[in-house]
Amino acid sequence: MDLTTTYLGLTLPHPFMPGASPLVDDMDAVLQLEDAGASAIVMHSLFEEQVIGQRYGYAALTRAHGDAHPEALSYFPERNEFRLEPDRYLERLKRIKQRVDVPVIGSLNGTTSEGWLHYAQLIEQAGADALELNFYHVATDPDEESTAVEGHLLDLVAVLRESITIPLAVKLSPSYSSLPNLAKKLEALGVSGLVLFNRFYQADIDPDDLEAVPKLQLSDSSDLLPRLRWLAILSGQFHGSLAASGGVHEPIDAVKAVMAGAHAVQIVSALLRKGPRHLAHILDGFQQWGGERGYTSITQMRGSMSLERCPDPHAFERGNYLRILQSWQPPDPPMVRGGKPRRR
Repeated sequence: MDLTTTYLGLTLPHPFMPGASPLVDDMDAVLQLEDAGASAIVMHSLFEEQVIGQRYGYAALTRAHGDAHPEALSYFPERNEFRLEPDRYLERLKRIKQRVDVPVIGSLNGTTSEGWLHYAQLIEQAGADALELNFYHVATDPDEESTAVEGHLLDLVAVLRESITIPLAVKLSPSYSSLPNLAKKLEALGVSGLVLFNRFYQADIDPDDLEAVPKLQLSDSSDLLPRLRWLAILSGQFHGSLAASGGVHEPIDAVKAVMAGAHAVQIVSALLRKGPRHLAHILDGFQQWGGERGYTSITQMRGSMSLERCPDPHAFERGNYLRILQSWQPPDPPMVRGGKPRRR
């Protein structure tokens, strides 16, 4: 089975790669990922707060929030909690690029158009083959309209697209009111791909110490479902590349992602749990599954379960919604001696 795919204009032997994660902090882990067959290496994100903190002083970055609510200081990581400072991030990218034979994709995480975007050019100069923008923004201001949230993203992408020549992907959340419309606007700005989705990690609260308590919970296969839904909707509408990120743990999860329309499949939680070699398990299992069912290429499989293949997408969406709601059945009543149901 031919697994060759094109992602962000890059021809890859197959779709499977690690997503942005701390695995790239360990060069041995990076080399193990390549040995396991990774088709590309995605760097973890360089955060807007890191660059601004380096430029203006980290204390100044957090003080503005602390003056408003002292407890808000606990929301920010300490400076030494960031994995790599900006200059070290660029150096790590260069080293990875020198050591591996697969494409390396840089990553930026931010929400404004401050001077930190200059690092997009530095990431390109460091050798990145593409750049992933992780736009993580939670709207908390009641006066901020939904169009303004989208406008922030579009402005950011427009600046980035003018700043670099390498392909640009945007990692989105599923929370936009009209994701297909936003995808259309991003495509018009020259975005080469969309990554679906970033995860909104929820902090707990320590009510005694008045601190936010970060809790990172790794994904499982159930997290794949919203990715499948929106991959299936956008496949055929968005003419760039689509990547699934979140919920792929076993070969069958990867099969579903490709059938929904994914050109690339990013894996993180499964690799953190089981190690880099698990990527080879997913790759081998995917190929075996497709070969046993007569697929000769991944192109045959991609998008086969997308809405583009459905004659009435609206009816398909409503129909599935209604069928799922009606699928619940009450549990069987408990049995009593003699084999008869107990009356309630």
